[in-house]
Amino acid sequence: MRIGVDIGGSKIEAAALDRDGAIRLRRRVATPAGDYTATIAAVRDLVLDIEKRLGRIAAIGIGMPGTLSPATGLVKNANSTCLNGRPFDRDLMAALDRPLRFANDANCFALSEAIDGAARGARIVFGVILGTGVGGGIVVDGSIVTGGNAIAGEWGHSPLPWPEDDERPGPPCYCGKRGCIETFLSGPGLAAAHRAAAGEAAEPRTLAARAAAGNAAAERTLGRYEDRLARGLATVINLLDPEIIVLGGGLGQIGRLYRHVPSLWGKYVFSDAVATRLVPPKWGDSSGVRGAAWLWPPDDDP
Repeated sequence: MRIGVDIGGSKIEAAALDRDGAIRLRRRVATPAGDYTATIAAVRDLVLDIEKRLGRIAAIGIGMPGTLSPATGLVKNANSTCLNGRPFDRDLMAALDRPLRFANDANCFALSEAIDGAARGARIVFGVILGTGVGGGIVVDGSIVTGGNAIAGEWGHSPLPWPEDDERPGPPCYCGKRGCIETFLSGPGLAAAHRAAAGEAAEPRTLAARAAAGNAAAERTLGRYEDRLARGLATVINLLDPEIIVLGGGLGQIGRLYRHVPSLWGKYVFSDAVATRLVPPKWGDSSGVRGAAWLWPPDDDP
């Protein structure tokens, strides 16, 4: 048995998987906002409770915001900022008194979909998170690509490619730069773009519903978003040439993206034809916790 833990900004979720990937038990608690010590305790208590209920000791995989720096061994780039600069892996392993495996949450999403999800059987998979932020994960031959700096797949903090005049220099990003892909393609980025163009506030799902009902302003906003997403993903295709790109996060639930974006990215991809498929996740919001569990393959016990 393996347990995956997905640490998010608002919730921490844990699920126990059997060898075939079936979920035996699943639990979630609210994330202790801004409290590092309480976060460690919450993860520990979730794991121990599941093990007690099932009567078994499990291998544990942790999906986390940010990543562990190869240079310092401390967390970096986490939007749950209380983790940054902390030895999260060492502290959590001490709390649970066993070896654990850790990966960025977007990497866990991509791994889940590559192992037994929408991208099963593909050699190169790119998993995309389009939500409050923009993240990405790369899986090749069933293994996460972490990279020498532990930032592989972080396409959200590259500049939006082929920018139009009114897209320069772009909105400010929390990373300190301007015009990052995240500032255009995140949920807040889409909402801000519509507010600037139409003078009204609307969340992404509302925009999609209005566009489907024939609202011209919403259609223009979503059309421009789709072109920006096509440009961003074209650079991923040019670099990685994945067979499948899986869209996760809240914006990944907008069904028209899967039809419109592939029809647009051909003019940006450096190829005469584009075989890459854009697909929704098989496991939805369960992909993160499932991918964390799959950090321990079935035949790889601690």
